[in-house]
Amino acid sequence: MTTHRAPKPLADPHRPVERAVTAALVLATLAGLGWIVGMIYTIAGWPL
Repeated sequence: MTTHRAPKPLADPHRPVERAVTAALVLATLAGLGWIVGMIYTIAGWPL
């Protein structure tokens, strides 16, 4: 008879590699948002 168990996670969420990847993604997102805001600020400052 088979048992129904929850599947094991692929990796431990407390591993330092995954934390580093998550931190890199957060920093990349913040950098992207900063770039977009900077572009909007630059274009808004142009004389029309």
